[in-house]
Amino acid sequence: MLTSSDSIELRCLALTGSFETGKLAPDCFSGLAGDFDGQGMSLGALQWNLGQGTLQPLLRTMANQHRLVMAAAFGGGSMIDSVEAMLRMGAISNQIAWAAAKQDVEHRWLDPWKRYFVALGQTQEFQQIQIEAAGKYYAIAQSLCSRFGLKSDLGTALMFDIAVQNGTISSTVEGLIRADCADSAGEMPWLIAIANRRAEAANPKYIEDTRTRKLTIAEGSGTVHGLKYDLAAQFGIRLQAITPGVVS
Repeated sequence: MLTSSDSIELRCLALTGSFETGKLAPDCFSGLAGDFDGQGMSLGALQWNLGQGTLQPLLRTMANQHRLVMAAAFGGGSMIDSVEAMLRMGAISNQIAWAAAKQDVEHRWLDPWKRYFVALGQTQEFQQIQIEAAGKYYAIAQSLCSRFGLKSDLGTALMFDIAVQNGTISSTVEGLIRADCADSAGEMPWLIAIANRRAEAANPKYIEDTRTRKLTIAEGSGTVHGLKYDLAAQFGIRLQAITPGVVS
């Protein structure tokens, strides 16, 4: 459980990470997937992966700044040497092959590697690296909040999720939102309109899934992919002025 004493950056990442991984915090930070999508492996709250080159910087930062912690997560033996050797490989295709060799034919991770990467995701050090890596999405969220005059935790969380899942809000969608809320008072009507209008601008195959996810944030509760959410109780995210918390 997260509270308002935790940084808003952490709370936003944990919420969106739970949608991305199907695991509530803190398990979302160690979400691990195999090569089912041709990306070699995906790890962490936002499923950074080898194929797109987004995971390697996180692992390198961890190895460079917290090598003893990383070594402990990998069993205290020589397994970390294998990870570091993978990170030195010049071709992403070779890095993907390294990861795929540690999975079964169904792309499920084999132990002890599965245990090791999950343990890595559970460390405070690697979670902080994930927060920093997600900073670009938080910056987009802040910009979107400014555009729409949102000042609450819920508004920040909604815009962060839009930044991660959808990228941004187009001027066309913004016009529809403003028309919906022309006579509205308070943030809640804006949050509902933003959730609905941004969902309706998504790929038709994903409109309703996106709508459910966005309305769960806007309304503060709901069910997404079988998981029940109460944002105030689980993440300390409420319809109130942003509570920055303490950045760890």
